Amino acid sequence: MTKLSVNINKVATIRNARGGNVPDVVRFAQDCEAFGAQGITVHPRPDERHIRYDDVRNLKPIISTEFNIEGNPIRQFIDLVKEVLPTQVTLVPDAENVLTSNAGWDTIKHQAYLRDVVKEFQSCGIRVSIFVDAQPAIIEAAAKTGADRVELYTESYARHYEENREYAIAPFLEAAHVAKECSLGLNAGHDLSLTNLAFFHKAIPYVDEVSIGHALISDALYLGIKKTIAEYLNCLK
Repeated sequence: MTKLSVNINKVATIRNARGGNVPDVVRFAQDCEAFGAQGITVHPRPDERHIRYDDVRNLKPIISTEFNIEGNPIRQFIDLVKEVLPTQVTLVPDAENVLTSNAGWDTIKHQAYLRDVVKEFQSCGIRVSIFVDAQPAIIEAAAKTGADRVELYTESYARHYEENREYAIAPFLEAAHVAKECSLGLNAGHDLSLTNLAFFHKAIPYVDEVSIGHALISDALYLGIKKTIAEYLNCLK
């Protein structure tokens, strides 16, 4: 079964725009779980423009499903993750000034560095996933770091889906096969939506987890969060 992890960064963005604690990201995470989400994802950045480091600390005690923390493993991030001890950490190579994640790791170039980071997190009992582009050589190199999973960066799939979904999914089918051959667990995320998720899941049913934030929170503005989560779960049946 493919699990749905809801990325709640956008909820924190709305809160931060006004100050105070409305909407309450902790309450929102609890509601997402109550409505069927099987995980909560956050991506704290150094400038804390959405999820703050203290949000991560406050969320840990209340999350009863899987807690996934994404981010670039700078020392500050590593220390936070080791303090909180989530179910999973997803390593993302985003620079401080990027609006959103826009590339996966070059696991060939940075293999030694990633191997050390993976080992440090795994020594604390944390499952490690590496955010990667859908390239076989990159996934094979990710396996050599000792990571437990890779997360496929699905922006290109979403971008090409409307014009030719068979073309869009092709590199991801190959990447998923390579990950399976390398005994890596498989996650996916970025721009997955109610439009393209069902086809992605049908093509690659053994994905362990999808992490979805922007589209899901946007849909919730129209449908409400309870119905939205139900719709996304329906795509994963």
